[in-house]
Amino acid sequence: MRKLIQALHDWLPNWAADWLDILVPAAEVVMIGLGAWLLMRLAHKLIDRITGKYGLPVNMASLFLRVVGALVYVGALLWALERMGVSGAVLWTAFTGFATVGAVAFFAAWSVLSNLFCTLLIYTTRSFRIGDTVELLDAGDKPGMKGRVVDINPVYTTLLESGDLQNGTTLQLPNSLFFQRAVRRWHGTAVAQVAVDQQGGP
Repeated sequence: MRKLIQALHDWLPNWAADWLDILVPAAEVVMIGLGAWLLMRLAHKLIDRITGKYGLPVNMASLFLRVVGALVYVGALLWALERMGVSGAVLWTAFTGFATVGAVAFFAAWSVLSNLFCTLLIYTTRSFRIGDTVELLDAGDKPGMKGRVVDINPVYTTLLESGDLQNGTTLQLPNSLFFQRAVRRWHGTAVAQVAVDQQGGP
């Protein structure tokens, strides 16, 4: 491609060759922008399909789209700057600076990101759903934290421990905790017994 452009540049008169030097990078930048836009459209459709299939919360899907969008558009911007003639040293400095800030932010927010990833796993593996009664065990022979799942958000899972949502107690457990301990799910008549225990709780 470069050889073809160079041959065309040599063949054209000087005034046309000057315009070619402007038009070719501009066309490449437009193509990069179009490619980034198409990639984001594909990401939107893919995440919408995953959200519909696994019942992911809308706010979580929106968060994933923002992260993907930031990566795609920053990459497209750096590529476009390179096609416009910005030196590789400047681009490398900008990229390493961006990567350093991203790494620091990643480690600073590791616990939050861990909970976000565990939320995705809860939905995709269908380990439990809203309305299920679960118990988080410290050890297999000891009673643990138990309740009916009333909410799963990107960071916490809320369990109704006793009573109801207006007059009762709830537990908010980090989603990562469900992958660090054994989880017991209650079924059938056992669920009814848990509901009786909750009504008779404090």
